[in-house]
Amino acid sequence: MLEQQLAAGKALRDKVSRRSHQDWKPLAHRTDPIEQLIQSNKGRVTRLVPIRYGRMMENPLAFLRGAAAIMASDLAKTPASGIRVQICGDCHLMNFGGFATPERHLIFDITDFDETLPAPWEWDVKRLAASFAVSLRQDGFSKADARGVAARCVRSYREHINDFAALGVLERWYTQISTDDLLATLHSRKAKKWVQARIDKASSKAALDDDFPKLTAAGQGKVRIKDNPPLIFHDASVDAATHARMIHQAFRRYCESLADDRRALVNRYEVKDLAAKVVGVGSVGTRCGILLLTAGPDDVLFLQVKEARPSVLEAHGGKSQYTNRGQRIVAGQRLMQAASDIFLGWTQEGGRHFYVRQLRDIKIKPAIEGADVARLEKYAGWCGWSLARAHAKAGDAARISGYLGTSGRFDAAVARFAVAYAEQNERDHAALLTAIRNGRITAIRE
Repeated sequence: MLEQQLAAGKALRDKVSRRSHQDWKPLAHRTDPIEQLIQSNKGRVTRLVPIRYGRMMENPLAFLRGAAAIMASDLAKTPASGIRVQICGDCHLMNFGGFATPERHLIFDITDFDETLPAPWEWDVKRLAASFAVSLRQDGFSKADARGVAARCVRSYREHINDFAALGVLERWYTQISTDDLLATLHSRKAKKWVQARIDKASSKAALDDDFPKLTAAGQGKVRIKDNPPLIFHDASVDAATHARMIHQAFRRYCESLADDRRALVNRYEVKDLAAKVVGVGSVGTRCGILLLTAGPDDVLFLQVKEARPSVLEAHGGKSQYTNRGQRIVAGQRLMQAASDIFLGWTQEGGRHFYVRQLRDIKIKPAIEGADVARLEKYAGWCGWSLARAHAKAGDAARISGYLGTSGRFDAAVARFAVAYAEQNERDHAALLTAIRNGRITAIRE
């Protein structure tokens, strides 16, 4: 069976060669990237859109993070082997990190799945590799360095997908990348000490101790989320009674999406407040918020509520099977992640769809600022490894493995694509700056 799948994957090279993935040249009729950004703002909170542009203008990597729709359109015109899996859809180097499993073990994995959908696996690999090339180029590293780090990411993906293909289905399903696994890849004592220090700091910090004093304020015998406009604020467009009714209706629907044991857990808490919160880069302007719940004076839970919009991949990879877009995200996340948040669920209100998760628990964000090439290569290897694990759990690892093989042809091809696309991304970022200067769009820098 394995041999047949590997052979089927290898046969796909006759139709789409591995070297063909190196090409990137924008089509003559490529849609204006600024117009694509403007179109992607439909349905967003209008007054927050300038904050989105302000974040995207900071540098080319910030632009790439906010321009998932642009790259999805571009990737749809690149070669693909024909193998489809559940993909992240917004795979970039800042979308990975460490977090605690429900069993309180620290693992490394993809963190956000707003665009997840079944689609060609190459789209995740190419976007991830390109994000490394973008990051290195904006920090002044050479094209050769950018190409080398991108190739390291893709090589790690290929080598690990080959390993996962040889495992049984349950073995792939249960595999996790622990922080101990990451530490084992480090040969420098200094590097191990630095990573271990970040792990220890994250593990020792309780979310309640960190969030509760920063995000809340007490008054008139009630605890509320503290306003910090324009990033955290209460919606004044509806009266208090209507607002409370909408919150409780949406919360009831959210609870119905949970398994019985998780529902019993959440029902021990009482909803106290909801405030809007501007998050991320690509999500700015969507309706996102913080939900404050308590089960006692010192027993607090913060949930993050994020609006779920149609995936940017749907125009190119097909519509989702789920009518609720929050359910699409939750299902994709559970399928791809090694372990998912126990509070993950979905709801809807006022014709809009949402998904819900814990605001923060134990989380370690990637630290790439000021990193040298050696550190970025190591991190690129971790990301490629994690993406391979996610695709292997969610899809046909054996056919992908057969297509990739054991040579570095695909690695080199995608690395060349990554550098070429990084240059395209720089041109698109420059177009954004021009549009802001010319008054075509308005940006607010925080």
